[in-house]
Amino acid sequence: MRIGEVAALTGVSVDALRFYEEKQLIKPQRTANGYRLYPEQTVQLVGYIKLAQQLGFSLAEIGENLPLLWNSEAVSAPVLAQLFAEKIAVLDARIAQMSVLRGLLVERAGQVCPLLAPN
Repeated sequence: MRIGEVAALTGVSVDALRFYEEKQLIKPQRTANGYRLYPEQTVQLVGYIKLAQQLGFSLAEIGENLPLLWNSEAVSAPVLAQLFAEKIAVLDARIAQMSVLRGLLVERAGQVCPLLAPN
């Protein structure tokens, strides 16, 4: 399957697919004239990558865990639970930081000059 076909089937741009290739998340074969040919499973793999990104995982994290998760019968529920627990902890910390920032903005918004330090 050529890159344009993968792009059409996955809704991911050709440029994004080339970027995934650069990051070694997907691996096409090359024809004699240089065209990329992807195996059929690439469509499913790109879907996994997109879902993982939507869940907040970076491409680096996806690449790091891809061999463990993709087509592996050895993946256990505790391993997956640990990956998700770590991501949830990061999100909880960011939510706490954003809550503090929101409080500061609300406090400053009520001042005559919100950019000056409060008295």
